[in-house]
Amino acid sequence: MNKISIRFFDDKEVRAVWDDEKSKWWFSVLDIIGVLRGINDYEKNRNYWKYLKSKLKSENHQLGSMTTQFKFTAPDGKKRAANVLDYNGIIELAKNFPSKQANRFIEWFTYSDETIDGKSKSKAYALFDSSLLNTIEVGTVKGLQQIHGYLFGGLYDFAGQIRTLNIAKSGFEFAIARFLPETLKKIEEMPENTFNEIADKYVEMNVAHPFMEGNGRSMRIWLDLILKKNLKLCVDWSKISKRDYLAAMEKSVTNSTQIKALLQSSLTDKINDREMFMKGVDYSYYYEQENEIT
Repeated sequence: MNKISIRFFDDKEVRAVWDDEKSKWWFSVLDIIGVLRGINDYEKNRNYWKYLKSKLKSENHQLGSMTTQFKFTAPDGKKRAANVLDYNGIIELAKNFPSKQANRFIEWFTYSDETIDGKSKSKAYALFDSSLLNTIEVGTVKGLQQIHGYLFGGLYDFAGQIRTLNIAKSGFEFAIARFLPETLKKIEEMPENTFNEIADKYVEMNVAHPFMEGNGRSMRIWLDLILKKNLKLCVDWSKISKRDYLAAMEKSVTNSTQIKALLQSSLTDKINDREMFMKGVDYSYYYEQENEIT
């Protein structure tokens, strides 16, 4: 099965598919056309690509004939063959594209994934195919530590370890470190038989924020495993925008209504779907991006 990955440029999706045979990523041409033109209309971008491809061919430019095809989900929900280019092809396309966005896009596109976040995200992708996924304790503090340790092992020296220092974000102080063991024990004992109970447990764990860094990325996998075990459901994170998610989580400290509504409306029974898991990883890491290239 091909692995689909989503990157985000100006909050717009740029989809990619992994080619096992050639060991490289192929990127959706129409997605690139869309972000470079600043237009979300599928048909308009497809027609523009036909025009541009024909023009490049008439100029004997190699880019006009170097695309291949993979299947992506079209706006009507059906998987359709679509033109894709590899890394070098996308750079070449951007260089020959009449857009003010082109230089900024190239800078974003060539930005190295050799960062802690990039390396951790690669580990998260691999988790789906790892036997570790079936050995993680579901709904426990230990299980959350296992997830965090896997995602950030070798990247942070505190991977999988409960923090001993106080932390705060945007003026909000998370659970006091010296009371954290007792707090986490109470959260672990919370019931998880219904959606509301599971969502309450997730919200309380977020308030606790047991790690120095990497809490959100670990907890969203932790949440999906609880939902999968008890309700045979998981969250389709691609249905929840970054802005809505962050706003709802901020409010959840005093009122969890909004985050519960977002999560419940995005539930799916595709709990064993590889693409759903990978897409969830992409969005989960996207939520945490703060310093995007501009």
